[in-house]
Amino acid sequence: MDAIDKQLLNILQKEFPLEEQPFLVVGERLGIREDEVLARVRKMKEKGVIRRIGAVFDGKKLGRASTLCAARVPEDQIRSFVRIVNAEKGVTHNYRRGHEYNVWFTATAASTEKLEALLLKVKKKTGITDILDLRAVRTFKIDASFDL
Repeated sequence: MDAIDKQLLNILQKEFPLEEQPFLVVGERLGIREDEVLARVRKMKEKGVIRRIGAVFDGKKLGRASTLCAARVPEDQIRSFVRIVNAEKGVTHNYRRGHEYNVWFTATAASTEKLEALLLKVKKKTGITDILDLRAVRTFKIDASFDL
């Protein structure tokens, strides 16, 4: 990663321009062409330096409901459980943990009622009923940007 890549990452994290052609604007700021900006972004995505580029919204302020769930899933059912959970539109991601509650996932929905319906649907489809609904009591916002 050279100095331009580092500057590019700083801009993408903290100052992404809300313009019709944002990568053109970024290129102008860096003194390079738009196609070079896009090539650098593509290369960093391929290397796993950049996972995604997108906005982060405060779902609660938008009236949405979300939760972190922890499920106790028998080892021989993990694959099918994860496949069913991943198929649900409101599930953003899941991961396996070395714990008795071994599959954790996050879910979001337009309302509390719809979120509860989504969780009930997962329980019915999977047959796994031991799913903890760990809704946030207090919000902590971590600035996950890195000054390069």
